[in-house]
Amino acid sequence: MIYLDYQATTPLAPEAREAMMPWLAGPEAMGFANPHSPHRAGRAAAAAVEVAREQVAALLPPGGRVVFTSGATEAINLALAGSGRKRLAVSAIEHAAVLDTARVLDPSVTVLPVDGAGLVDPEVAIPEGTGLVAVMQVNNEIGTVQPVEALARRAHQIGALFLCDAVQGAGKIAAPEGADLIALSSHKLYGPKGIGALWVRDGVELSPLIHGGGQEGGLRSGTLSPALCAGFGAAAALCTSLSESDRLHVEKLWVKALALFEGWTLNGSAAERWHGNLNLRLPGLDVARLLSECRTVAFSAGSACASGSGRPSHVLRALGLSDRDSRTAIRIGFGRYTGDDELEQAAGAINAAARAQGVL
Repeated sequence: MIYLDYQATTPLAPEAREAMMPWLAGPEAMGFANPHSPHRAGRAAAAAVEVAREQVAALLPPGGRVVFTSGATEAINLALAGSGRKRLAVSAIEHAAVLDTARVLDPSVTVLPVDGAGLVDPEVAIPEGTGLVAVMQVNNEIGTVQPVEALARRAHQIGALFLCDAVQGAGKIAAPEGADLIALSSHKLYGPKGIGALWVRDGVELSPLIHGGGQEGGLRSGTLSPALCAGFGAAAALCTSLSESDRLHVEKLWVKALALFEGWTLNGSAAERWHGNLNLRLPGLDVARLLSECRTVAFSAGSACASGSGRPSHVLRALGLSDRDSRTAIRIGFGRYTGDDELEQAAGAINAAARAQGVL
């Protein structure tokens, strides 16, 4: 199997796995200790958690704190609901974790449009009285990179908080400056699943969603997993140390992929984009058949989080594509562990299957 679905999840870095192992050890090593216990073993586990917190914080701006959560979805819920802001504005291409939560909290939520390239205009109209604006850094379906710094300034000008879903950008590109709240996920940057974080700017007050023991500064009750924290921290540290080599590797793959998929149409901006995401379409393509015939390649027909719904991509519709054209798109994602030969083999299989349908 050739894995090209890095937007859905990334492979676990070997270094992250190694960092987790001591905290998964049996009773002889005491690695299982509760990090909230006051005894020696508990304090050791707590120390590992704090090391991980610092490693994750290094991916984010100064002047804030990292709150560990079960993942980015919980982090986003904590930010939106915990802020107490009643009037919300979110971009049309946000992940469902933002869109659906915002609609629950504010049924009249303002949806900020994007242009045909999948970008929010920095001068987009934001209604007066809006209490919180949410725009993602890198879109999970088409990879477009939003002008979040400019949009954060706009939000602050009207007295609103700015939330940035940085799940797809964290550990890959520079942290979004100007945000008040930033959500990220471990398993999108080569860490383990089941853990994420919310970065909270100093001075921003939130109310907890989960009550109980008062962990995470009272914002997120529940016993932390030292193993998951350690894996997340190690993965974040690796993103820092390997940032340049990762970037160069992805750029090389991007150039190769564009040549390999000549004849396909790119969805979203080619310039303002994370180059580890290739969202392509072919008129008349039967994507379900393509996926069935390319069983040795793991890629996506759209966002993995909404797969099986049968609904056209809300992201591609926001770009102005028809439902019919939206259903002819595939998403190919690559990163640190993708080999040149793997990309070539996968492209060969996908193109051959498309030619067999008579659409390439």
